[in-house]
Amino acid sequence: MFKQLVIAAATVVALAAFSGCASNAPAGASSSASSEQAVAAAAERLRLAMIDPTPAALAPLVADDLSYGHSGGRVDTKDSFIGDLVAGKSDFVTIAISDQTIKVVGNTAIVRHTLTADTNDSGKPGKVQIKILGVWQQQSGSWKLLARQAVRVAA
Repeated sequence: MFKQLVIAAATVVALAAFSGCASNAPAGASSSASSEQAVAAAAERLRLAMIDPTPAALAPLVADDLSYGHSGGRVDTKDSFIGDLVAGKSDFVTIAISDQTIKVVGNTAIVRHTLTADTNDSGKPGKVQIKILGVWQQQSGSWKLLARQAVRVAA
């Protein structure tokens, strides 16, 4: 009886594989993976634009309704975020991202990572290491940063 059950199960799996019904990935995994890759690419473009900021590089990556929370408590809008970077008030010399995770849910993505950077804010050299929560939203076919909150790394 057991042997017949095993043969029947193997037959069902084989038929499903040959008919294209079986897959190594869950339904929607390919779509989710490509969305995660698109979000990762947008996050990387933002990282690079923050090091070498121009309005033309930053504006397409940031939602008009941006809420950008800093680890010190200040909250920027799209205009103040871009303005501070371009003016050098917030100046990233280097930015390294580690431990990044991306979870896409519909047209929203939750991105978490650790940001380690050398800064030169208003001409004052410094170093920063913070944890970031970013919320990205797909708007008109592009992923845009909608919200961001930074917290200091616990000592």
